[in-house]
Amino acid sequence: MLLGVDPGTRKCGYAILDGKGAQPLALGIVPLAEFDACLAALCADYTFEMVAIGEGTNASVISAAVAAAGLPFTLVDERETTLRARSRYFNDHPPRGWRRLVPRGMLLPERPIDDYAALLIAERYLLRAV
Repeated sequence: MLLGVDPGTRKCGYAILDGKGAQPLALGIVPLAEFDACLAALCADYTFEMVAIGEGTNASVISAAVAAAGLPFTLVDERETTLRARSRYFNDHPPRGWRRLVPRGMLLPERPIDDYAALLIAERYLLRAV
């Protein structure tokens, strides 16, 4: 199992993958202050072989929490993940009604997409690991 994490300023997205090309087993967003508790709950349900952490904002905070949990981790380049996460989100959740008439590049998702950014970080790690 692989845990992808997109650390942000106030919240943190996560994605759990079972392998390359697999659909995510779980996606979620938690407040940064609650990440330690979330990580403990995830570790109770899954056995992670690696944690891929985006090397942007608050990566050191998340890295410290993951290290304290005794999990191996690596930092992954997260450039353009927010933009690509937006595209991935709209592929999974196509706009409806009048929103489908607006070019996708001009649309904003209806919710935070940190979990999709975490998914892309995990997939980047898997591509790099091959």
